[in-house]
Amino acid sequence: MQVVTQPHIIPPASTAATIGMFDGLHLGHAMLIGKLNDTARAKGLKSTVITFRTHPQKVLRPDTDLQMLMTLDDRLQAIGNTGVDYVVLMDFDLQLAQLDSRSYIRLIRDNYGVATLVTGFNHRFGHNRQEGFNEYRRHGAELGVELLQADEYHGPYSPVSSSIIRRLIAAGKVDDAALCLGHPFILRGIVQHGFEVGREIGFPTANIGNIDPTVIIPHRGAYAVRVHVGNIAKPLGGMANIGVRPTVGTGGYRQSIEVHIFDFSGDIYGQPITVEFVRFLRTERKMVSLEELKAQLHDDRARSLQILNA
Repeated sequence: MQVVTQPHIIPPASTAATIGMFDGLHLGHAMLIGKLNDTARAKGLKSTVITFRTHPQKVLRPDTDLQMLMTLDDRLQAIGNTGVDYVVLMDFDLQLAQLDSRSYIRLIRDNYGVATLVTGFNHRFGHNRQEGFNEYRRHGAELGVELLQADEYHGPYSPVSSSIIRRLIAAGKVDDAALCLGHPFILRGIVQHGFEVGREIGFPTANIGNIDPTVIIPHRGAYAVRVHVGNIAKPLGGMANIGVRPTVGTGGYRQSIEVHIFDFSGDIYGQPITVEFVRFLRTERKMVSLEELKAQLHDDRARSLQILNA
């Protein structure tokens, strides 16, 4: 896969393309890109995904608190894993937002060699959002660009969209989100020193810092998780807590993300860590004592092991 950030790099009339944010690269996205790859092969073209560095909503509504399902690097890697030839990374701005759909088709034809454009089932582009696929196809025919429309995705959890998945994760429903994504929701960060209260009660935790601030954080509470840390090849089972540690009262009620890795004692401070959220266990609550907290953590561990081994 080649990442293209400038126009006129790709030869004219050489690509079949699709356009979208592709945040999370969920199963609907995967189906669309699958159709794109099939179309490109059938027509002897290169497959191209056109996406944006920043979500258009953040440009059109700068005050929005929209959070992403993936970092940009993770999104590019996920798109690349689908086998496409090019990823065009565009900067969405107000000038681009003012283009109508016809001008938009002309722009990608002239700048990125698009001969065939594959659209999502209900995708709209251009500022004239009242237009639909029939109008796009007519504009394309006049501009020498073939328009094809992908089928609607139907799966075990449908319809799927990045917005729906964000709502699921914000509610702690990470297992339902995984059914939409086709993979677990993840957070990446660096293991940092914490208050080490967990170590004192037999549950040492890795405090996760340096998380990309644009990525959504699941609902506060405890989760069964799998962890990839440092250069350890095998994923490790564990449990995570997102919250403000109300029982121990450390950190001034600043939210933290801590992971207890089962049966692990290595020094991983400063190491990169990836946390896969498997299932929500319980909401965070203040315990009356450290003994009650320890008993709850033992229960969390038992339930997590049962979930992870299922």
